[in-house]
Amino acid sequence: MKHSPVANIEFIKQVNTASVYRLIDEQKQISRVDLAKLSELAPASITKMTRQLMAAGLIKEVAQQASTGGRPAISLTCEIDPFVFLSCKLGRNNLTIALHDIAGSKLTDYRVALNTAPSNDVIPFLFAQIADFINANIDPDKQRLIAIAVTSPGLIDRESGTIVYLPKHNLKDIPLGKLLTEEFSVPAYIANHTQALSLAELYSGAAQDCQDSVLLSVHDGIGSGIINNGKIFTNYNNQVGEIGHIRIDPLGLLCHCGSHGCLETIASNEAILKQMTALITQGHETSLTLDNLSIESICHAANHGDELSVQVLQRMSKLLGQAIAIIVNLFNPQKVLIKGEIVAAKSLIFPIIEHSVAQHALGSFVPNLVISEAKFQNEPSMAGVALVRKSLLEGSLLNHIIHEFDN
Repeated sequence: MKHSPVANIEFIKQVNTASVYRLIDEQKQISRVDLAKLSELAPASITKMTRQLMAAGLIKEVAQQASTGGRPAISLTCEIDPFVFLSCKLGRNNLTIALHDIAGSKLTDYRVALNTAPSNDVIPFLFAQIADFINANIDPDKQRLIAIAVTSPGLIDRESGTIVYLPKHNLKDIPLGKLLTEEFSVPAYIANHTQALSLAELYSGAAQDCQDSVLLSVHDGIGSGIINNGKIFTNYNNQVGEIGHIRIDPLGLLCHCGSHGCLETIASNEAILKQMTALITQGHETSLTLDNLSIESICHAANHGDELSVQVLQRMSKLLGQAIAIIVNLFNPQKVLIKGEIVAAKSLIFPIIEHSVAQHALGSFVPNLVISEAKFQNEPSMAGVALVRKSLLEGSLLNHIIHEFDN
């Protein structure tokens, strides 16, 4: 397949402009001279690209830098306040919508239970909530909406922006990205929540110091996001990392996927609560009651020596470690990050997980492996922030903003 020379030139321009913008973003303030040095682009090209970025309102000149002899240089910095985007998490039970500025800082957020969606139809509900949120929180005279990101559990085709399958809400083959762009006239980014959150951990979280990591999210289900060589590990349809459906116990409970003994039936929040409920109902001694039972209360009780809570979390940790060992054998990551309410009992569960991984993973992969808690435990919008920032700093969203200004 032949590529148009014009198309190739335009792509190179987009890449170079993104590189210049990224340097300004990273350095906070930088002169055109230093931009040319760091980017290894010609000064004339720097002048042209920065003029284009300034015309689009993306950067501005600031106070002169201290002179070192000769004509003082003018610094460039990114414009932050005028550009905003939405980051939404369509969860199993709740919808979270957050407003962020172009640098990723959160300005405000809103959360609503999804059981309030009329007829349990979450897509029209999502659109209505986004519209109301925009009207309530964005000043069109001062702020410009540049993108909407939506992350959710389930199978998501990130490239096409399609929800392939989200069983909790009975969604299948929904072209959500296209629908959002048509409705709100901005680029839309759709991704599996845990995969996108693993990117957030790489950019600004607990995985900043490595190129290969795995984020394990333990909530109502169990998901993973795999970073390989600094990029989300994926395949042709963007659907990998379903660690929750690794079979741990062939004779175990039936999973919603149709198999038996999946990790989700053993180590998810729902599974832990079911185990504790059954044991309490059977009369096992514990400081907890069915009225105050939650993952938080179980972790708190275990931290204070409640034997039944300790036993349940110990069993869960051992089996979770076996599943992590499979991931370690496949990808040999530098770090495994764990996210979820169970992290509240990390002093109990992490040593057991580490021991189980050491027992079941390849010996040469274990010595340098770090297993620790993820940074973003209760910040659902950070997943969408990572998607938007990736698109901005790699060029496609930046190019859209520039060309929208030209038009």
